[in-house]
Amino acid sequence: MIKKGSVGMLAMLIMLAALIFPIATALAQEATPVAASEQIDTANSMTFSELIRQGGPFMYPLGLFSMATLYFIIRNSLLLREKNMLRVDLKPQIEALMKKRDVAGIRALCAENDSLLTAVLDAGMERISEEYEYDAAHVMEAIEEAGNEQMVTFMKPINFLSIIGGTAPMLGLLGTVSGMIKAFSTIASGGMGNPEVLAGNIGEALITTATGLIIAIPAMIAYFIFKNNFIKSMTTMGRMVGHFMNIFRYAKVD
Repeated sequence: MIKKGSVGMLAMLIMLAALIFPIATALAQEATPVAASEQIDTANSMTFSELIRQGGPFMYPLGLFSMATLYFIIRNSLLLREKNMLRVDLKPQIEALMKKRDVAGIRALCAENDSLLTAVLDAGMERISEEYEYDAAHVMEAIEEAGNEQMVTFMKPINFLSIIGGTAPMLGLLGTVSGMIKAFSTIASGGMGNPEVLAGNIGEALITTATGLIIAIPAMIAYFIFKNNFIKSMTTMGRMVGHFMNIFRYAKVD
């Protein structure tokens, strides 16, 4: 069964692959200027990679942004899986150790199975082992601190998508401004008699804007999907830790 959100992730990966392949091809080729007469002859048959090259120097950082977007989408898809973060498979073992109030055993289990749940749970167990008794307020304080720390750690690669989504359009806009400046410089120097050069400057302006938007849109969609799924996992984790601590609190040890 396909999980909720997998279809959206697959669609974004296909979109990015369609963008990144021609960009990578263009960046690998030598950036040689195209003659004005050749631009006229190939105006109706220009390939996508040639359009990317026409975008000018701003396409290089935009190309890096596109590859970074693909990297963080794949990384977050693997890292933020609920089964990896919450480790539901460990629930029976944790409950059994909680009923025995085996703090050392719980900490050993958490150390062997690194995840969001075990990191937060281990912080609460560490506080118990330090104080040699169960103080609910102190334990929950340690759990809350560990939860905030884990949130910052997991949100970093998610926030990078937001940064790319906000920066790529601005970089594309900067390329647009650069292209328009060149176009007006061409006009000022009497270039109206050479429309091919003027069209090349305008093409640079439009291509960078379009590329920035093509990169930013899937990046922002992925950002909100990952963020919402992670918040849901954090909420579930809090409920599970609360359940475990209640077992520990009311456990009767002979």
